[in-house]
Amino acid sequence: MADMHTSTARPRSSAARICTILGFVFAVLAVFFFPLLFGIVGLVLGIVGAVMGDKPLGWYAAAASVAGAVLGMVLAAIVLNS
Repeated sequence: MADMHTSTARPRSSAARICTILGFVFAVLAVFFFPLLFGIVGLVLGIVGAVMGDKPLGWYAAAASVAGAVLGMVLAAIVLNS
């Protein structure tokens, strides 16, 4: 009898999880240091983690990196204009 379960989702690898974790780390760093640079790096790592199989968390890391970059730029503007 043929296998009835045919999944199109990729299995999660440890490399995908590492990319996702690094995406979250760069999201936090983007709030405090070089928001544009760390935000873009976190975004790329989150997308790579999601494509490699860590679907929900990879996309959350990518979104958190964008949010961290925006928040970091807003905080920098507030601090520099004070």
